[in-house]
Amino acid sequence: MCGIFAIVSPGRRASTEALDRALDRLAHRGPDDRGTWVSPRGDALLGHTRLSIIDLVTGHQPLVNEDGSRAIVVNGELYDHERIRDDLERHGHRFATRSDSEIALHLYEDHGAESLRFLRGEFAFAVWNERDRSLFAARDRFGIKPLFYALHAGTLYVSSEIKAILAAGVPARWDHDAVLQSLHVIMHRDRTLFASVRQVPPGHYLLFKGGVLK
Repeated sequence: MCGIFAIVSPGRRASTEALDRALDRLAHRGPDDRGTWVSPRGDALLGHTRLSIIDLVTGHQPLVNEDGSRAIVVNGELYDHERIRDDLERHGHRFATRSDSEIALHLYEDHGAESLRFLRGEFAFAVWNERDRSLFAARDRFGIKPLFYALHAGTLYVSSEIKAILAAGVPARWDHDAVLQSLHVIMHRDRTLFASVRQVPPGHYLLFKGGVLK
């Protein structure tokens, strides 16, 4: 179990203070390490709290690809990663770690959203693409790993836990319809008990580009 967090503020610098507050709330998910990454323009931030399981020495996150055009934070376990890693290396990719998480970065580099077809396991991750200024975030097919998001005042927040999003500055307001739905066990798959926060349904992804959430 690890904690991931992303902030994207199109056209302006994202708040590193908000990221720090969020990661404080995710510290229990990753007591072994903590890392952050800032895009060249400062409008995209990634953060990670790590529980070390695979690659105890060099598995620090966020991870960045060979030319620095993409960065990723991952929570979870990716199966068959050694075979996929070998295939990616044969196609010219260079790995900086022995972590299973790094295959998601290079698969996305080659295939974009279609990279999810190659992944098996329990995972949630977020990738910043510097080339087209977009954030891609995805969740495993069974929804084993959580993934929440909020779009507030033009800024996108993506996280492993709702409380980290609220700590970053998103208002905590009850979604009264969702509360009633939850009492009848019929709440929509993307809703939470908070009006300002949604969750990525199992097997789905979100794309944020040009200030638009898709």
